[in-house]
Amino acid sequence: MFTGLVEHMGLVSSIQELDTSESGGNGWTLTISNAAEILTDCHLGDSIAINGTCLTVTEFDKDSFKVGVAPETLRCTNLGDLSVGSKVNLERAMDSNKRFGGHMVQGHVDTTVEIVSIRPEGNSIWFTFQMKEEDKDKMRYIIPKGFICLDGTSLTVCDVDDDQRTFSIMMIAHTQTHVIMPLKKIGDRVNVEVDMLAKYALKSIEDAIKNNKGIETLVKRVLNQ
Repeated sequence: MFTGLVEHMGLVSSIQELDTSESGGNGWTLTISNAAEILTDCHLGDSIAINGTCLTVTEFDKDSFKVGVAPETLRCTNLGDLSVGSKVNLERAMDSNKRFGGHMVQGHVDTTVEIVSIRPEGNSIWFTFQMKEEDKDKMRYIIPKGFICLDGTSLTVCDVDDDQRTFSIMMIAHTQTHVIMPLKKIGDRVNVEVDMLAKYALKSIEDAIKNNKGIETLVKRVLNQ
């Protein structure tokens, strides 16, 4: 579990499509360097989110760590777009000794969206994103003033246009200096994890309707808990 509060920006130092080393497991691996700040308490098997994608540490030293990336993860995220030298957002799995900022983030990316507009306003920046046609059903989880996680960054949705499959966020100056979004350009892909509480809520309502329980029964059940 994560919070969506990016701890550090690391640097991709190696990409291997077939890593035959023991830590590579004959699969696709990423090595992230310039990461000493988040490796002081690292152990093999720990979870670290890279651009919002929960991945498992298979090898590490004082400055860098390696993770394996499954084919399904490559299909659902923008990790396959990375190249050596790319900066990435990093966050360790949350522990019980820190404040819970941001929102509840699983590190399970739902899909990617495309940046279609970047517009400065004062010292903030508006970013507008478009959902793919085949993912338009996911727009129902995105609401104005709701939570959303973009490349591992917990943000607040400002505007939503369901017909155009777009939504916008405004990024303050402080956040701009701590995440990779301002380094991106129009047309780039961004990882999206929608609010998981919205998924649970919608599923409960859909199941109630499907099973002819009705909204009234569902509301009574929730109020009585």
